[in-house]
Amino acid sequence: MKNSIIIKNGIVFDPLNKIEGEKKEIHIQDGKIVEKVKGDAKIIDASGMIVMPGGVDIHSHIAGAKVNTGRSLRPEDKPLEYTMKKTKLTRSGTGFSVPTTWMTGYKYAQLGYTTVFEPAMPLLEARHTHEEFLETPIIDKGAFPIFGNNWFVLQYIRDNDLEKLAGYIAWILKVTRGYAIKIVNPGGVENWAWGKNCESLDDPVVYWDVTPRQIIESLAKANEMLELPHSIHVHCNNLGHPGNVNHSLETFELTKNIKINRKDRDTNFHCTHVQFNAYGGKSWKDFRSGAPEVAEYVNSHDHITIDAGQVVFTKYATTTMTGDGPWEFALHHLGGMSPWGAKPGVKWVNGQIEGESGSGIVPYFFSPKVGVNAVQWAIGLELMLLIKNPYQVFLTTDHPNGAPFTTYPTVFKWLMDRKSRKYMLENVVSKNASNSSTLIDIDREYTLNELCIVTRAGTAKCLGLKDRGHLGIGAIGDVSIYKLDPNNYDGKAIEKAFSAAAYTIKDGQIVVKDGEIVATPMGTLICAEGKIKENIYEATLNDIKLRWRDHYSINFNNYAVQEAYTPKVKVVNGAGN
Repeated sequence: MKNSIIIKNGIVFDPLNKIEGEKKEIHIQDGKIVEKVKGDAKIIDASGMIVMPGGVDIHSHIAGAKVNTGRSLRPEDKPLEYTMKKTKLTRSGTGFSVPTTWMTGYKYAQLGYTTVFEPAMPLLEARHTHEEFLETPIIDKGAFPIFGNNWFVLQYIRDNDLEKLAGYIAWILKVTRGYAIKIVNPGGVENWAWGKNCESLDDPVVYWDVTPRQIIESLAKANEMLELPHSIHVHCNNLGHPGNVNHSLETFELTKNIKINRKDRDTNFHCTHVQFNAYGGKSWKDFRSGAPEVAEYVNSHDHITIDAGQVVFTKYATTTMTGDGPWEFALHHLGGMSPWGAKPGVKWVNGQIEGESGSGIVPYFFSPKVGVNAVQWAIGLELMLLIKNPYQVFLTTDHPNGAPFTTYPTVFKWLMDRKSRKYMLENVVSKNASNSSTLIDIDREYTLNELCIVTRAGTAKCLGLKDRGHLGIGAIGDVSIYKLDPNNYDGKAIEKAFSAAAYTIKDGQIVVKDGEIVATPMGTLICAEGKIKENIYEATLNDIKLRWRDHYSINFNNYAVQEAYTPKVKVVNGAGN
């Protein structure tokens, strides 16, 4: 029967359904996992292979104006080994740290990933993000609109009007076709428009008389009022600065006592790319890891999840990009490194998007021989290895900031094989990594089941996506199969297997076979809608319209992303459906 597949003899890892390394058949029909296929089906013999749900990436900068500016800024970011030739099936593509749209879809599928979230969508430029989503094949996509420095948000917080704040968020999610509340350097990006920043939770935002503390607390409360599927997704203040671990720990505390208004989510705070916010010391001279302090906090609190933002050493410079303009300006002055030596301030882009948000872009080369870079590398691994519950920590590189997503298999190797980490510490990286972190003393090795959680099951659960991240009946037919013996592997075997999936199946269609693209369907856009009373929503909308001309250079009617940009959509609403 068309679109029917039976996967036989594979060793299945499906943590959400308590299946850990069992030989089990997986049946897929009409794009969904079913108990048993009716009629004929294509048989995939997965003998000697492992079977997992399709990968779900919670945080990866893959589309939008900032990403496209990064491509323009880096004409040198196109080495031949990172170029794809056009074939009868695939389009050509290029880019090491910032791949072109089609290449992004192909590369994720080859790794066995089928769902990816763009974590920083400026509201005014949402249409650009969706235009690029339309040109990114295979994977399902979603985007997080940025709220933490928005003038409407700041006004409603100043006025202590949580109902209109929730109404505004609900409207923005609808018109931008976004998924979750993203907060970047709360208050600091708005202050950056005036040459200032927010270095503490109680620094005032210029002209608004609110603080980062109020911004985070208010948006967290609004998030729970709306019963959104994902918690607030926070990029803390002071990212990238020595000693910021203390600020991060203080930020984690802000939502500890805020009621979680969902039955299917027991967290209300997600802190992203925490490696960049887990720095000890008082300066770059005494820079050290703060990962043990972060891990201790996460291990004793169940309201928080994090992702790592792992640094990976590569042959070429990466392209750092973030909605945190002040940090990129600081990085620009620290010196954008390159393989051929430091060139301080060689390239830098700053962006400010009317009354909404900002951004910055700086190329950077992470060198294993630079002490600070070596400790940064160690911090990400410490976070992943010291946090006990894999449902509270997820694997990301904050693509492309710590490294391109294509380096994930290398990180898998380090997590699962202590010998590979030891080799790095003894032969590759600066001794600072051993002297200024605890990585050398950590014996833990991830199991395949734990790896499945931090790349699939856990990320899907954290995002509130019930239809993926598992292989239970009714889940979408997203499956990845790898040539790896679960009872006999080393670091090299891990990296090789996860670099090229034996099969990637998207919605019941084989899209990758033996690491090669064999089909290029268009994925689905995933959006969210808040649960809100109609009278609150209408009152907020009327208020927005009254003040629109004071905030924007475009007409109100031209702001929303039209349906033409989102032809294939799944909406996750405030009731958790």
